[in-house]
Amino acid sequence: MTTQTNSGLPLARFKVLDLTRVRAGPTAVRQLADWGADVIKIEAPATSAEGQQSMGGPRHGFDFQNLHRNKRSLTLNLKHADGIEVFNKLAADADVVVENYRPDVKNRLGIDYESLKIINPRLVYASISGFGQDGPYVKRPGVDQIAQGMGGLMSITGLPGQGPVRVGIPIADLTSGLYCAIGILTALLEREVSGEGQWVQASLLQAQISMLDFQAAKWLMNKEVPGQAGNNHPTSIPTGVFPTSDGHINIAAAGDKMFDRLCDAMGAPDLSQHPDYIGDKARLENRDALNERIGDVTATKTSAQWVEILNEAGVPCGPINNIQEVFEDPQVQHLGMAAAVHHDKLGDIQIVGQGVKLSRSPFKVRSATPEQGEHNDQILRDCGYGEDAIAVLRKNNTI
Repeated sequence: MTTQTNSGLPLARFKVLDLTRVRAGPTAVRQLADWGADVIKIEAPATSAEGQQSMGGPRHGFDFQNLHRNKRSLTLNLKHADGIEVFNKLAADADVVVENYRPDVKNRLGIDYESLKIINPRLVYASISGFGQDGPYVKRPGVDQIAQGMGGLMSITGLPGQGPVRVGIPIADLTSGLYCAIGILTALLEREVSGEGQWVQASLLQAQISMLDFQAAKWLMNKEVPGQAGNNHPTSIPTGVFPTSDGHINIAAAGDKMFDRLCDAMGAPDLSQHPDYIGDKARLENRDALNERIGDVTATKTSAQWVEILNEAGVPCGPINNIQEVFEDPQVQHLGMAAAVHHDKLGDIQIVGQGVKLSRSPFKVRSATPEQGEHNDQILRDCGYGEDAIAVLRKNNTI
């Protein structure tokens, strides 16, 4: 059985009930679990049809293992009255509930925020959906790629004239999960003042639009519709992908000072004095010609040579790595982005580390993703159920 120690971690005092599945919801809960919250992952019993279905890929696959580390698992049939009774007992003592059902499902089960806050007024209840908890699209199914399209991201991704292109990761899922986690933590902080919980709502569409950032602001303030810019930065020039003798590199040298440094480092100081490239406005108007001139020079040396030369000159520059090369990079290894954990069935494995560090509370994967229902007895005993009562719940397929 997986064991874990949360003591001393910043969120160790919080208990979280995790009703999520697939990606957006588990991403939110993973943030809480990684920083020490006692997360109880509630799943349907293996004996039920739902419990035999995938909740985001094979349980022992890389995706599932990466999403659900640092949790305990309880199987619970929420379609049974006994299952709802167990859940309500847990909710009465919980700090957070996170769910990403379709908006109507929680109401039908009777585990919506309005119902649970009667049991526990201090409860922070978090919901993630495709488009929000109400509004004209509330009944639509929502997944990442749909949100990428509706949220405008696909219209500004890819080469000019290429047609819409999705981002290579489920960015709407991931960012909605992160925004949800921020909302949960904000609500927990507010609860310290008010003593009351509240309902945190996030959606894939909201998160995707928020992540548009300056591209969205360009429309809202200037009524300009951004288009595809490919590898060129929309406003910082020259910033883009340039050929080398053995591949490509990224260079970011916007602004007069940085552009001068780039030209000097390339051995082409005259380029910075060319009238077509003096000032940001001129470089924008003549970007394609400038990129071609830079590319003619960068093609004369290897990627590694240019990365060393330009960084030594103080010009932001870097390789374009595949995923294997990412984890072989010495800085990535120094940051510990491949987190080691032992799994009872899979052995020693590595999963993706955290994107933030705390100086006194180091991140650590304390336990691998649990087996389905691995902690049933432990959690139920903590909730006040005796061995006979647990046996009845198991016999009735409630757990």
